Amino acid sequence: MPATSRLSSAARDHTPVDELDRALIVATQAGLPLVPEPYEHLAAALGISGDEVMQRLRHMQARGIIRRIAAVPNHYRLGMTANGMSVWNVPDERIRELGRRVGALEFVSHCYHRSRHLPDWPYNLFAMVHAGSREEVLQKVASIAELLGPDHLGHEVLFSRRILKKTGMRLSA
Repeated sequence: MPATSRLSSAARDHTPVDELDRALIVATQAGLPLVPEPYEHLAAALGISGDEVMQRLRHMQARGIIRRIAAVPNHYRLGMTANGMSVWNVPDERIRELGRRVGALEFVSHCYHRSRHLPDWPYNLFAMVHAGSREEVLQKVASIAELLGPDHLGHEVLFSRRILKKTGMRLSA
C-alpha cells in the first residue's frame, strides 16, 4: 500500500521549506517505497541518514506542512466496493468530540467537519464508510447513528459511483 504525505492548506508555520525538505516531499508524495526500510531507502537517495528523514518528516508535520503520513489502501481492490459518504447534522459545539469518536471507527476511512449551507444543507460532519455492499454500508451508518445518540439530528448517505481522485497535491521536482 502506498503512503501519502499531503500538504496542508492551513500550514501553521509559514517558514518556507528548504531544498532538502522539498526533495523529501517530492520523493514521498507518490508513496513511500515498498521496501523493508523505506526511510533508509529515501535517506540513501537524498544523501542523509534514515533518522534525519524521520526527523524532517516529523518536523514538517508539526509545522503543518505535511498533514499526515498514512497508508492509503485501494478499497476496491480489498473488496470494499460499496462506499458511502455519510453526512451528519450534529451540534456544532460537540463536533470535535463526535468527529473523533466517529473517525476512530475501523470502517471509517476519514471524518471531517464542513460548514453547513442552510437551509438546503444542514450537515456539518462527514464520514466515509467502506463496505462490501450498500446494505453493509447502511448497517455501519446505523451504528454511527447509535454512537451519536441524542446528538444525531439527521443524516444522509451519498454512495460513490466512481473514484474521482486518490492523490493529494503534487509538487514538481
